Amino acid sequence: MIEPRTKYIQSRLNIECNSIINTLDLLDKECTIPFISRYRKEITGNLDEVQIGEIVKFKSQFETLEKRKTTVLKKLKEDSVLTLELAQKISEAQDVATLEDVYLPYKKKRKTKAETARKNGLEPLAKIVMSQNTNNLDTIAYKYINSEVQSIDDALEGARYIIAEWINERRDVRNQIRYQFERFSSVNTKVVASKSKDEKAQKFRDYFDWSERLNRIPSHRLLAILRADNEGFIRVKIEIDDAKALAKIEDKIIRSNTACADQIERAIKDSYKRLLLPSLSNEALQNARTKADESAITVFAKNLKQLLLSAPVGEKRVLGIDPGFRSGCKVVCLDAQGDLKYNETIYPHPPKNDSLGAMKKISSLADAYKIEAIAIGNGTASRETEALVRKIRFKNPIEVFVVSEAGASVYSASKVAREEFPNYDVTVRGAVSIGRRLQDPLAELVKIDAKSIGVGQYQHDVDQSKLKNSLHMVVESCVNAVGVNINTASKSLLSYVSGIGPKLAENIITYRNEYGAFTSRDAIKNVPRLGGKAYEQSAGFLRVKQGEHPLDDSAVHPERYALVKRIAKDEGKTLEQLMGNTSVLQNVNLKQYVTADVGMPTLKDILKELEKPGLDIREKAKVFTFNQNIKTINDLREGQLLPGIVNNITNFGAFVDIGIKESGLIHISNLSDGFVSDVNAHVSLHQQIIVKVLEVDLTRKRIQLKMN
Repeated sequence: MIEPRTKYIQSRLNIECNSIINTLDLLDKECTIPFISRYRKEITGNLDEVQIGEIVKFKSQFETLEKRKTTVLKKLKEDSVLTLELAQKISEAQDVATLEDVYLPYKKKRKTKAETARKNGLEPLAKIVMSQNTNNLDTIAYKYINSEVQSIDDALEGARYIIAEWINERRDVRNQIRYQFERFSSVNTKVVASKSKDEKAQKFRDYFDWSERLNRIPSHRLLAILRADNEGFIRVKIEIDDAKALAKIEDKIIRSNTACADQIERAIKDSYKRLLLPSLSNEALQNARTKADESAITVFAKNLKQLLLSAPVGEKRVLGIDPGFRSGCKVVCLDAQGDLKYNETIYPHPPKNDSLGAMKKISSLADAYKIEAIAIGNGTASRETEALVRKIRFKNPIEVFVVSEAGASVYSASKVAREEFPNYDVTVRGAVSIGRRLQDPLAELVKIDAKSIGVGQYQHDVDQSKLKNSLHMVVESCVNAVGVNINTASKSLLSYVSGIGPKLAENIITYRNEYGAFTSRDAIKNVPRLGGKAYEQSAGFLRVKQGEHPLDDSAVHPERYALVKRIAKDEGKTLEQLMGNTSVLQNVNLKQYVTADVGMPTLKDILKELEKPGLDIREKAKVFTFNQNIKTINDLREGQLLPGIVNNITNFGAFVDIGIKESGLIHISNLSDGFVSDVNAHVSLHQQIIVKVLEVDLTRKRIQLKMN
């Protein structure tokens, strides 16, 4: 029999039952997603990280639902209202909304009109009205007059309050109104008159009087509307056809033409307006908000992955420049491992204008530190600094790159930066970060809170807990996909390795500082508190350059070293002779190595790794040059073709850096001549492209572009 957890997940995913069961078993054993997807393919049925991530998500949802069920059952038992039938309904609930609907009639309420009416003895009258069997209501209602109920009208009003509550608690009624909200509701906005002239409100002016079907509104637009509402510039309402909704409820409840029907009709209107509508319209908005959050988080996650896997220039000596005008340009020289060797400030731009002195200084530093590449931050004075550097005639060839500064200021003021450079100020740390980003974007960006990198849409408005979890998974995925040199990696980078975490990362750094570089993967076991489980989860993702074992600098897991040794022996080669020997590896008969534990997916992965052991999955960084004639938005003209770099991707299009302060937007409709459903299918972050200028709005500082 399939356990409830597996059944719950299977109903939401198109994944084989056994794959779910086995994946859950691995997760219960504290295996990580990267480890499971890379080294346990036979067990999971070759599920990838995305599929395993979905299982993790629904596993968490199930656990949350079960926890709520336990709380509800305990409460009902304490209140002595729990029956076998009620317990069964709670057990069968497959989502929180259904569970809360079941619980609603038994939930202790604050003082309500219905509760007051019950205390006044009017519940029997409400039952008589709901029976719809009499036209003599006034006579019956007269019997319920007492010190608290002073008239027939008061008695009938109290009965209606009770009936309104019953209607609100009916699951069929609530589901009918939910359906109306899901299929036919609209989001409507009105500007707050007193705020309409506010300067900050102007960026939301498109939504001052807006109406759109809720189930069709794009996520970015809903989030923008909700932000405007939150900031008090507009008021948002989710509305449906009230007459249609009321008619649906009446059809379910009214079944006679007696005097009771009139009272029930009035109770329905009261229940709808006072109880159902506020509750379910808010629920509909929250559901739409949740979907919008998920969409925005997905965009952010895709962008972050592309950014983290940006092309590195590699282990080259780099001169990093954090450009500026009045405060000057901070210059740092880094060795091939990213260690700071020298720093200085130059003043080539206004007000000092010492361009000649700055050029001489950069040239002399390039010679002294044998600089191979220059990284210039893309912030203030970037274009001017780039132009200055390109005028310098270096003795040796030096590539010049413009590097994204996103999040550099956050890093420079962080605890991590203070620990790395306790004797330097934030300006020097920022320049170092820019230089290191060119050497290895992944290794540097993991030191920054992913939310601060600024790729995506409305990241500060979405569910912060979900955003944090999603981005953590992205960083973890990227770090493990690339692999980590255990002898050079920072604590921040090591902490994302499968099975490691912050504490073990710190232990690794401490051990490395005390005993020197690791000479083998096996030596990792000597790190305090790094036990068998942590070693199993992490070893395949940790690299030891020039280690004692040839496979220590590969993605082959130590548990498969014996298998690779056997393959080499069968081919009449040593391990060293086998690795990289494509002609031999392509003719290996993998079927003879299939066992109960090792199947074709793992064998193919091993063979692929042996062909190019230790190969970085990322491309190499390429030099890019903007149009030198375009300095400001005023230089743009419709029809111009310009080189640009994609610096942000959203659901509605891609933003492109064309070398000026303002980024241009390629709307999704201008990415291709055909229909585009996914922006990421056409462009990627940091992609170098050619764009055509469609429109320039100087007043609003907006640039519309088209993919050329």
